[in-house]
Amino acid sequence: MTTASAWAQTPERSNMLMLRLMTWLSLRLGRGISRLVLHPIALYFLLFSPASRRASNRYLVRALGRPARWRDLYRHFFTFAATIHDRVYLVNRRFDLFDFEVHGEDILRLADGHGLFLMGAHLGSFEVIRALGRMDAGLRVVMLMHEDNAQKINAMLGAINREAVQDIIGLGHIDSMLRVRERLDEGCVVGMLVDRTPGNDTLSPVQILGCRANLPSGPFRMAALLRRPVVFMTGLYMGGNRYVIHFDVLADFSSAERGTRDALVQAAISRYAGLLDQYCRKAPYNWFNFFDFWPPEPVVPPEKS
Repeated sequence: MTTASAWAQTPERSNMLMLRLMTWLSLRLGRGISRLVLHPIALYFLLFSPASRRASNRYLVRALGRPARWRDLYRHFFTFAATIHDRVYLVNRRFDLFDFEVHGEDILRLADGHGLFLMGAHLGSFEVIRALGRMDAGLRVVMLMHEDNAQKINAMLGAINREAVQDIIGLGHIDSMLRVRERLDEGCVVGMLVDRTPGNDTLSPVQILGCRANLPSGPFRMAALLRRPVVFMTGLYMGGNRYVIHFDVLADFSSAERGTRDALVQAAISRYAGLLDQYCRKAPYNWFNFFDFWPPEPVVPPEKS
């Protein structure tokens, strides 16, 4: 099992009763008061999830460019908890609670009614991207995702608002590609988080935060096969009620010739890695990869004297 696919074997650490209780408190007590519960939750996972803590430390050392302190690790866990908590309100259409700053929204017009791919990472909140679609009647955002590792959370959000699960296409099904093509043909924006793989994808070597890493090439090849533009997306949580949303062009496969497709795919993957690197440095506590993302460093044998 590769490090890039290790997350797929990690069981979902969610308790349905706790999720129901947290959702009930959030909707009835309001965002400000219910956020107080996030502090003991973040502290619990920091103390009692050693594998996640080690992975957080290994990442933060690279993103911060210095040793990670305990308060850095805590802030990393708390930022993750905060974005999950905010999903309750975003799904419930409480957009008035948030301050959204959007950069590059005009890039989404590249679709021109023919659909495009949004490719992001587990960086910040993808729910704020879908919130843009709910606020803009002319923009419909559909998520293509691995559902197995978030079944409980998705079920809870679906109970709040059926839209939360209606616009999700599960990966790994026989008709997944057909459903993606249908949504694109309808002019939808199809979002994917492509910094992870379930383990059956071809990996492309890249550099992220100055270290060797591997990214799945399958999503980019799918976009090239379907001849659609690809845009990088991220909704960075900046504290309080503030999110900063960025869209950046990755590639446009609309007119890609078969002979140039592989080179264009590799260029798109490299650009994706560069943007992921850029935004991880800008908002280091926002990348929620609490598993060992980087492959082991190769062991170099000592030189013979």
